[in-house]
Amino acid sequence: MARKFLYVVAALIMFGVAGLFAYRLFGDQMMRFAFVPTSAFEAMPTLPGNAYGDAKMWIARPDKPGNPGLWTPAGYTPAAAPEAAVFFIHPTSYLVRTHWNAPLDDAEANNRAAFFTKGQASAFNEVGAIWAPRYRQAAFGAFLTDQPEATKAIDLAYRDVLLAFDQFLAQAGDRPIILAGHSQGSMHLVRLLHDRIAGTPLAKRIVAAYVIGWPVSRTADLPALGLPECTAADQAGCILSWQSYAEPADPSATFDRFDATTGLTGSPRKGSAVICTNPLTGTPDAKAPASANLGTLVPNADLSSATMTAHAIAARCDGRGILLIGEPVSMGGYALPGNNYHVYDYSLFWANVRADAARRLAAFKAAQ
Repeated sequence: MARKFLYVVAALIMFGVAGLFAYRLFGDQMMRFAFVPTSAFEAMPTLPGNAYGDAKMWIARPDKPGNPGLWTPAGYTPAAAPEAAVFFIHPTSYLVRTHWNAPLDDAEANNRAAFFTKGQASAFNEVGAIWAPRYRQAAFGAFLTDQPEATKAIDLAYRDVLLAFDQFLAQAGDRPIILAGHSQGSMHLVRLLHDRIAGTPLAKRIVAAYVIGWPVSRTADLPALGLPECTAADQAGCILSWQSYAEPADPSATFDRFDATTGLTGSPRKGSAVICTNPLTGTPDAKAPASANLGTLVPNADLSSATMTAHAIAARCDGRGILLIGEPVSMGGYALPGNNYHVYDYSLFWANVRADAARRLAAFKAAQ
C-alpha cells in the first residue's frame, strides 16, 4: 500500500511538472482556449438612461442594505458621516466563455464582484460613501485576444459605466469625489477620466483617482487625462497607479499587449514608462521597507473573511513601472504566472490605501 501511495505521489508530481512546462511553452494558447468566447458577439441594447436609478443596478450604494463597501476587518470602522463620494469600478468577475459580456443577472459573476468590492472598495469607507455599479463587464477572455469582438465587448461595458457615473453624480451632490477601480475597472476609469473629467469643472472636485492594476503610460496616456500623476503623499487632484509583482518578476504578458496599443494622446505606448505609485509612501518610483506597511489584508482559506497583518510586505518601483514586493508571499493561491500579484493589488497595502485616501482628502479640503 505504501509503495502504491508513493507511485501515486510520483505520478502527480510528474503531471504537475509537465503541466507547468506546458504552460510555459503554450501558456497564451492555453489561456485563450480556456477563456476566449467562441460564440458570436451579442449586440446588447443600450441601457435606458435612468437604469442606474434602480438600486438593483448597484453592488454598493449608500442606501443599499447589505452594502459590501461598508465591510471592514477587525479594528477598523466605516465613517458614520463620510465627507467624500467614491465611485468604484470593480474588476473582471465574469470568467466563463459563454458570452462576450456578462449578463446582469449572472449570480456567480455578481457574487464575485461583491467580494471584490468588499475587499477593495472598503479601503475608502473611512472617508467616503461608496457607489459601485453592476455593469455588463467584458468577459475575462476579451483581454486575451485581438478579435474585434473583444473591442466591442469592452466598449459595451464602458457605456454602462458612463451611465452609472452620470447617476452617481446626480446622487453624490457637491461632495468631493474619489475615483477608484481595479483591472478592467481601472481600464474603464482611464477612459472616463479622458471623456468626462479632463477639461471640465469636475476635475476640481477630484480628490484622487486610484487607477490600480492597469498600466497608465506617462507619455501616451497621462497628458490626456486632465489630472497629473501624484508626486507627493499629501497631494490632491492627482492619479495613482501600481501593478504588483513578486520577484523574480516577469511582466511580459502585461507589456506585450500594452505595447501593441496606442495611447489616449495618439502616441504609441510601446516602451513607455508607466505610472508607479508606491502605496507605502504615496510617491512615485519609491522604495519602502515592510515596516512602512500599515496592514495587509490576508484572506482566510474559504475567502469568507480576512485579517490584517502589519509590517509584512515591502514595496519598490522598478523597471518600466512595476511594483515589486520581494519574494513570493502566501496570499491564498491566486498569484498569476510571472509572479504577478495582480489579484492582490489592494489587499497587499489595504491599510496604506486607507490612510492615503484620508491624507489626500485632508489636503483637498485644506486647499478649498
